[in-house]
Amino acid sequence: MSKQIRNLGVFLAVCYVALFLQVNRLTVFEAETLQDKPGNNRAVERDFSSPRGDIVSADGVVLAESVPSDDRFQLQRVYPPETADLFAHITGYFAFSLGSTGVEREYNGYLNGDDIGFDFNRLDDLFVDRDVVGDVILSVRNDVQQVAREELGDTPGSVVALDPRNGEIIAMWSTATFDPNALATHDFDAAAATSEALNADPERPTRSRSYQERFFPGSTFKVVTATGGIERGGVTEDSPDYPVSDSYQPPGGGRPIPNFGGDSCGGTLFVILQQSCNTAFAQMGVDTGGDNLYAAAQGFGFDRDIPFDLPGGVQSNFPEEIVDDPPLVAQASIGQNDVQATPLQMALVAAGVANDGVIMEPHVMREVRDDQGDKVADFDEDAFAQPMSPSTAGTLRAAMESVVSDGSARRLDDGLEGFAVGGKTGTAQLGTDPPQSHAWIIGFAGPPGETPHIAVAVIVEAQPGASEQTGGQVAAPIAAAVMQRALAPPAEAGQDDQDSQQDGGSGDGG
Repeated sequence: MSKQIRNLGVFLAVCYVALFLQVNRLTVFEAETLQDKPGNNRAVERDFSSPRGDIVSADGVVLAESVPSDDRFQLQRVYPPETADLFAHITGYFAFSLGSTGVEREYNGYLNGDDIGFDFNRLDDLFVDRDVVGDVILSVRNDVQQVAREELGDTPGSVVALDPRNGEIIAMWSTATFDPNALATHDFDAAAATSEALNADPERPTRSRSYQERFFPGSTFKVVTATGGIERGGVTEDSPDYPVSDSYQPPGGGRPIPNFGGDSCGGTLFVILQQSCNTAFAQMGVDTGGDNLYAAAQGFGFDRDIPFDLPGGVQSNFPEEIVDDPPLVAQASIGQNDVQATPLQMALVAAGVANDGVIMEPHVMREVRDDQGDKVADFDEDAFAQPMSPSTAGTLRAAMESVVSDGSARRLDDGLEGFAVGGKTGTAQLGTDPPQSHAWIIGFAGPPGETPHIAVAVIVEAQPGASEQTGGQVAAPIAAAVMQRALAPPAEAGQDDQDSQQDGGSGDGG
């Protein structure tokens, strides 16, 4: 009898161990796979019926929240109408059948309280009947985002503004946009119809032009070329002195590289950057060497994923296959050929110059707070790249400041008296008839003697004509207004908005 009992005990122990292993396999090792399995809506239904934290701007504006619902779900995710389309590309949406995007997707574990960071806080709440969720506080400021929208207007384009010292995105706006409420609705047929219409729209409004679309960068890329020339090609502030010419003939044939309008230009680094001299920068790129120019572009983040905390970003592109072809290298040196960049990438180029050659990882999340207001997480700031030495960055910072004081970016310091401002304009010809071009500017600003507090990139798409002055005339005032507001304390900027509303005006956006 004792042997039978012993055998039964061993059998039950084996069954227990097998059950224990199976449960752990399903709940630990395969939990994510099972949760993501097509057709498994349990997790989605659970989340839709559970509390969810708010998404809040840096200046305290609620951008997403959950409110009581009178349908099969207890809660409805809503995006306040005042800011819904303004932040749609950042907050994204949280929908039952369409999934989630943006911050809603990237920080879902914090918003629904599942992240392990909340487990320790829950020990104090074992006998309290309440749900613990996280509020995601963004680095993006509502007031600066509003200015970006007002200044760009209805024109297709994008504005990216960030703090080069830590990578915080201060504003990220692009047109066209969409209303996330129409996708988050519990009327699933209506949501599906809206999604289909948005996907069929040629303007692709659900995609952010800021980091999910590439464009020819035009002459803003000359900052990358200058970096390669200084770091790898022997270029200094005083030499070489490029010849004054109206065109440059690359070795190996190909079409000559002209200056805009057939103008002649040349000189040393500061002068050719002020004039945005095609001939000089084409020669600089060829003299530096295609492989070195490619390495300089990679140093800034071209041809690799940028560690950005919003999903769906695309890589900027510098074609490696042209490095042994001097005529194509000459074109690439001035931002032509197949060189393409996102506005976020070009903002990081400006940020690298501003921050002593170090590019910090860009991010929109600043911190996460629980339902008691206690901080449970913040963004782990880290360097993404270092494309240049501090001395090279110092040279380029001074050169870009001279472009504002004596060159093509004079309008970049409008309203920024008392700040050190640097920039580089760009005009990317589209080869259309009649001529059209993208108007670009990148730049930075901050108190004199300090690391600049703000770096920007602005693109205004498909502008009439193809003048090298287009970036300075069209994009620079937009960037200046955004930087002016960003450099003002949020409380002061908010008071300005209140004052303008009391006066009956909408304000001039800085």
